[in-house]
Amino acid sequence: MKRMFINLLVFLFISSYQLKSQTLYSVDKWMEYIEEMASETEDEARIETLYTDLSYLAEHPFELNTVTEEQLRRLPFLSDLQIQKLLEYRSHYGKMVTLYELKNVESFDYETISLLIPFVHIGEIMVDKRPITVKNLLKYSSDDLQIRYDRCFQQKKGYGSYPDSVLQQYPNRKYLGESFYHSFRYSYAFDERVQFGAVAEKDAGEPFWNEYHKGYDYYSVHLFLKEMNKWLKSLAIGDYKVSFGQGLVISNDFSPSRNAFVSQAERRTNGFRRHFSTNENDFFRGAAATVNWNKFDISLFYSYRKLDAGVDSNIVRSFKTDGLHRLVRDREKMHTVSMQTYGGNIRYATPDLCIGLTALSYSFGDYSVQPEAKPYNLFYFRGNRNLNVSVDYLLKNRLIKFYGETALSRNGAIASLNALQLTPASYFSFLLLYRYYDKRYQAFFGSAFSQGSTIQNEQGLYMGIQWTPFRHWKLSAYADVFRFPWLKYGMDAPSTGKEYMLQADYTPNRSLSTYIRYKYKEKEQDMFPYHQQRLRLQALYAVSSFVSLRTSVDGVLYTEVEGKSRGWMVAQSIGWKPVDTPVQADFYVAGFHTDDYQSRISSYEKNILYAFNIPSFYGRGVRLAVSFRWNIMKRLSLSTKFGYTYYADRDVIGTDLEEIEGHTKADVYTLLRWKF
Repeated sequence: MKRMFINLLVFLFISSYQLKSQTLYSVDKWMEYIEEMASETEDEARIETLYTDLSYLAEHPFELNTVTEEQLRRLPFLSDLQIQKLLEYRSHYGKMVTLYELKNVESFDYETISLLIPFVHIGEIMVDKRPITVKNLLKYSSDDLQIRYDRCFQQKKGYGSYPDSVLQQYPNRKYLGESFYHSFRYSYAFDERVQFGAVAEKDAGEPFWNEYHKGYDYYSVHLFLKEMNKWLKSLAIGDYKVSFGQGLVISNDFSPSRNAFVSQAERRTNGFRRHFSTNENDFFRGAAATVNWNKFDISLFYSYRKLDAGVDSNIVRSFKTDGLHRLVRDREKMHTVSMQTYGGNIRYATPDLCIGLTALSYSFGDYSVQPEAKPYNLFYFRGNRNLNVSVDYLLKNRLIKFYGETALSRNGAIASLNALQLTPASYFSFLLLYRYYDKRYQAFFGSAFSQGSTIQNEQGLYMGIQWTPFRHWKLSAYADVFRFPWLKYGMDAPSTGKEYMLQADYTPNRSLSTYIRYKYKEKEQDMFPYHQQRLRLQALYAVSSFVSLRTSVDGVLYTEVEGKSRGWMVAQSIGWKPVDTPVQADFYVAGFHTDDYQSRISSYEKNILYAFNIPSFYGRGVRLAVSFRWNIMKRLSLSTKFGYTYYADRDVIGTDLEEIEGHTKADVYTLLRWKF
C-alpha cells in the first residue's frame, strides 16, 4: 500500500506540469489557513468558532469598492500593510472593475489574492443606506434556515444494551440519549445593521426526546444592532462575544499563534460580536453596547449565565467546558454554578495610535472555586470573585508597529505581551514578540499568544520573518523560545522548550502553488525532554477552471528517552466545482502509517458548511471522504459528506464509551439550507 501511494504521488506531481491549466483562484484556500491554525492548538471549540465566522463572511462577502478598513481587519490573514495598500490603490485609481485588479495592488501576491477572493465581490454601490422601517425590514432582509444531522453508522459502546440492574449500579456505562447529532440555526439580517439569530443543538449521545429530556440540549438567541446612528456603534442583547486588547483579560476569539503567517500575531478584534455558533462555552449572555464620541469608543457589558461544574456543597472543584451532557454524571454538573460578569473598555483610536483601558469583574454567586490542591495548580484561582484590569496600546507608521497589553489581576500579579513589527518593504516583514505571564496571574476569560492553554506561568520570546526574495518565492520562518517558571500538568519541575519552523512557498503561475515546511519542537514532560519533527509537502494545482487537485505528504518523527516513533501520510483531494451545474463535489483519499499515538498526523478534509473537521490518525489505514453540495432550487440546497476509515492494525476503534468493535468506521454529515 505504501508503494502504491508513493507512485500515485509522483504521477500527480509530474502530470501537473504537463497540464495546460486555466487561471484558478481556489475558493478553499482560506480553509487551508484554518487548517494551519488548527495544527498548532488543541482548542477545537475556538477553531470551530473562527471557521464559523469566516464561513459567514464567505457567504456574505464585502463589496470591494466600499469595504472599510475595519471590515478588512476582520480577515486575519491580511496584514496591516496589505489593507493599507488596497485602500490606497482604490483611492488613487478609483472604482475597481474586476477582482483581477487585485493583482495590481502592491504587496498582494497570489496567495493573498486566493485567500481574499471568497470574501469580496464587485456589485452595486449604495450611496445611502436604506432607512430602517418596518417595510424595509421585511422587504430587504435575508433569512437563513439550516438543519443539520450527523450520524456514525457503527454502534459505539455507549449505546449498547445493559440490564436495568447493571445500570442502577453503574449508571455511567450508557449514554442517556440517541446516537445522532442534530442542530438548528436561523438567522435574519438587514444588511449588517440588524442581525437576529437562534441556535439549538444536541450532541450525539445527549437525550433529545425520551424520558430523560425533551428538546435540544443547548439554546442560544441573539439580537445584534450595528452602526444604528452616529453615536451607537453596536448593541448586543442575548448571547454575544467579547474581545479587547491582546486577550490578556478577555477574548472569545481564537488566539493567533505560531503558523506560516509568522508576522501576524496581533489580535485585531475589539468590541462585541454576535454569538452564532454551537460553542457552548465561549460566550456571554446579557447585554452589551459600544458608543462613539469623537475618537473614543466606550463599551459596557453585563452577563449572567449558568456554568457546568463539579460541586461539593458550595465548593466548585472543577469546571466542565466541553458542552457534552451524555451521561448521568454530566447532567449532574449541568448548569450548577451561576456566574455574573460585568466590565467595560474605553478606547482612543487614530490611524496611528490606539490606547485602550479594560476592566472586568466576575463572581460565582454562593459558590467558591477551590480546585483540589495539587503541586501544579498551587497558583490557580481560588475564591468567589476576581478582578482584571489592563491597558493595551498600539503605535505605528508605515515601517514600524509596536503593540501590546499589560494586565493586572486582583492578587496583584502581572501579565504583559509586547511586540515590535518591522515592515521596511512590501516583500519583507519581521516580528519580535515577548510575553511574560506571572505564575500567579489569574484571568478566567484570558486567551492570548502562548504555548500553554492559560495566560499564566509562561515567559517566551518569539521571532518571525517573512521574506519574498524572488518572484514566485516566499520564505517564512519563526523561532519560539519559552520557559514555564512553575510546574505544569504532566511536569514535575519548572521546564523550558523551543520551537522552530521554516517554510518555502513556490508559485510559478496561477495554476500551481506548492510549499515545503519543516517544524521542530522540543519540550519536557515527566522530567524528560521529547523532540518532535514534522515535514510537510503540498501542491495545489488546477486541471481546469472547475477541477482542482491538492496533494500532500506528511512525515513525523517523535523522539523521547524510551525510543522513537515515526509516521507518514499521503493524501489526495479533488475538487469539482462546475459553474453551469447545480452540483459541486470534493473527493479525499489518504493512506497513513504511524507507530503510535505520539506520531499521529492530522489532515484537513472538506466538510459541510459551518462544520470544520481536521481528524487525527495513527496506526495503519486508509481514509476516504466525499462531500457534495446540490442546489435543489435557487434558495434551497443540500450538503452531504460521507467519511470512511479503515484500520489495518486493530479490531477495536476508539476507547471507553466511544469504542467500536471492528476495523472500520463510517460517518455521514448532512445539512439542509433554505435562504429566503
